[in-house]
Amino acid sequence: MQIIVMSDTHGAAPAAERVLRMHEDADLIVHLGDGEREMSRFLDTMPWLEDKLQYLKGNCDTGQLIYRTHRTFTQSLPYGHRLFAAHGDAFQVKFGTARIVYEARKAGADIVLYGHTHVRESRFEDGMYIVNPGSLGWPRDGQAPGYALIDILPTGVLVSLAKL
Repeated sequence: MQIIVMSDTHGAAPAAERVLRMHEDADLIVHLGDGEREMSRFLDTMPWLEDKLQYLKGNCDTGQLIYRTHRTFTQSLPYGHRLFAAHGDAFQVKFGTARIVYEARKAGADIVLYGHTHVRESRFEDGMYIVNPGSLGWPRDGQAPGYALIDILPTGVLVSLAKL
């Protein structure tokens, strides 16, 4: 299973479209928020992606353009893995990941995805994969705009941070 994770596009529609077109065959697309306008547009032009897309409301989103907008998202994955995702603002991720990791553990997850900081991160700590894809719109880590690819394999989880 392949999961595409993007966040904080903030109007960078060409970057989001490039990622979506490169990975149309992904099994799941998770947008961690602050990109509601461009994702709504893509659902109009690429409706076949709708069943694959989970959009999480960011602090800059109105929540009115995409009807399936959530604050958090949890999903069981193959091989006994479980995903917990949120934009991150409600868990104060700019001050650390302890709160969001705590919520992910409560949900039985071993993979946590978050955005909001615009800084990419991928680490494995105490049995938890902690992933922030960075920003496709306004990266704040001195790197090119980015996103994450997560492959759920029989042998484990492979996380790759990709740059545009």
